[in-house]
Amino acid sequence: MKLSEYIDYDATELASLVRVGDVTPLELTHLARSAHDQVNSRINSIIEFYEDAETVTAANGGPFHGVPFLRKDLGATEAGRLQECGSRLFKGHRPQTESYFIRRARESGLRIVGRTTVPEFGMSGMSESILHGITGNPWNLERSAGGSSSGAAAAVASGITPMAHGSDGGGSLRIPAAWCGLVGLNPSRGRVSGGPNKQDRSFGLSRDFVLCRTVGDMAAALDTFSGPHPGDPFIIIQPHRTYMQELSQPTGTLKVGVAMTGWGAANVQPEVQQAAEATAALLEEMGHTMIEIPTPYDLNEYYKGFAARSKYSADSLENEARALGRQIDSSTLEPLSVKLYEFGRNAQSASLGDMFEAWRLTRFRVGEALDPFDILLTPTMPVVAPPNDSIYRPTSETLSIDEYMEGARDLFPYMGVFNVTGHPSVSLPLAQSASGLPIGIQIVGRFGDEATLVHVARDLEQARPWRHRRPPLRAGAI
Repeated sequence: MKLSEYIDYDATELASLVRVGDVTPLELTHLARSAHDQVNSRINSIIEFYEDAETVTAANGGPFHGVPFLRKDLGATEAGRLQECGSRLFKGHRPQTESYFIRRARESGLRIVGRTTVPEFGMSGMSESILHGITGNPWNLERSAGGSSSGAAAAVASGITPMAHGSDGGGSLRIPAAWCGLVGLNPSRGRVSGGPNKQDRSFGLSRDFVLCRTVGDMAAALDTFSGPHPGDPFIIIQPHRTYMQELSQPTGTLKVGVAMTGWGAANVQPEVQQAAEATAALLEEMGHTMIEIPTPYDLNEYYKGFAARSKYSADSLENEARALGRQIDSSTLEPLSVKLYEFGRNAQSASLGDMFEAWRLTRFRVGEALDPFDILLTPTMPVVAPPNDSIYRPTSETLSIDEYMEGARDLFPYMGVFNVTGHPSVSLPLAQSASGLPIGIQIVGRFGDEATLVHVARDLEQARPWRHRRPPLRAGAI
């Protein structure tokens, strides 16, 4: 198989070729390494492609038999491998626990061949860190790949692997999916276990999943990674059919809530708004009913929860630094991280009770607002990928916490709210700007109803195919 052929297959297709003997797992790993060697020096998406990648273990079979896979340097842990969280504080850190997510990846036949870049602690939503530098967007290297699953998105978009691990605590799968032209699903809270030691990570805000290029891979990944484990905080409803089987099921007629105007402080770019409206018109042509929905939550209430969490976050970071035998200062943390840490240490008035109450009210308001609808349609991001360094510069001493929070309000009004509520949501690469940058459209489902998201995503993929759209910087094309 040639490299130019390898990058055109998705993960399930490559596994099918392995099963019939047209290619071997070892050949796929060689191709992934060749793709890495060809493009990674320019995009900086992979921190390390494992020296022993050709000998890593995985099941001999499964839905992703032999397919190379990348692990994000944050979230799920791979026992004995480095996980530095994009931070000098964790430089050289090697967890000894294997996450259930990683176990399931291996059981499905995925071969983990390396780890990908993240911004420090996944906080900025951009693709830069002091530890590893800038991860460029394969569509335009001067633009952000998004974060915090930045390296994963850039690697998949450029063809190094067809699918990669990511995690989402406030948009970290969907942001890079929107800006790199990928499919990025954040599953319902509880759909994918965070165990054995992070079952309810970040108070249930964060979930591990994948970035990929097709709805078929998304469905197969749901089948692979879904399901409870002992110690999980709660067990959500399990599907009646596999998600791969759902690909052949009819969608039915849906009532769709549409964000026709920007939520909160969002200033939606005209091309992004046009893409959302065009998607709504397409769904209406399919027979679904469109109804406008305004911002379904109170912005001040929502952000009050994050402010209240700051003291807990500071205490947790202090404990981790102590366990590593390191100090928290400008030599180990980026300037903004130091400011956030100090803000949390000094936040005497806020409590976890305040956080839980703010998010309870947010869940209640959003739950009431979304209850009449089967799905919700919004832009994923209000803007196309911005230039690197334009919003968040890791070395900046002048960026204040207030400016950081204001930027978050402007950029992520459609993101973190669904981490708080637990609704599943997926970004689909349904449009492009006049300059050729991807535009993602988000579809939000009822809690626990990934099946309807699979149906709608399949319908939109068939009606507005995107597989032919590939970035200028990709393996096999240089």
